Amino acid sequence: MKKLLIVLFALGTLTFSASAQEKRMSKGKHQKHDLSQKLNFSEEQKKQAAVYKDDYKTKMQQLSKNDNITVKEYREKKEALHNEQKAKMESLLTAEQKVKMTQMKAEQQAKRQQHDAARMDKMKTKLNLTDVQMAQMKTQHETMKLKMQAIKQDDKMDKAAKKEKMDA
Repeated sequence: MKKLLIVLFALGTLTFSASAQEKRMSKGKHQKHDLSQKLNFSEEQKKQAAVYKDDYKTKMQQLSKNDNITVKEYREKKEALHNEQKAKMESLLTAEQKVKMTQMKAEQQAKRQQHDAARMDKMKTKLNLTDVQMAQMKTQHETMKLKMQAIKQDDKMDKAAKKEKMDA
């Protein structure tokens, strides 16, 4: 009887984890499809985006298979491919779509700020923080944010140096 229960439990766990993983994998596809719908892509834009996506995927696979490069070179090439893909996709957009994309990014930023404010309020109540302590935390957060932005925008440092400086 115990063996039967263990087998049923294992089977249930396996089924649950497989369905959860499937949901995670399909989420990205829906988001991209949703973006093309929100931006009202034409059929030509959809076809061209698919071509760009396939080209990017092929180049990334070739890069991943290349064992003759260092990790630093891999990261640089990966970043270059990503930037190239981003530029190609942005070149597909019409002026109206670019405006709409900017608006969508601004809306996303507003949602993120709203979420952050709710999280800070929850932290305040959960930890019984005073208004002075919350003000100090906000000041520290803003200071850290400005430092991180300055590091990110510093073109004199390579990616590894930026990461090292952020971790310090």
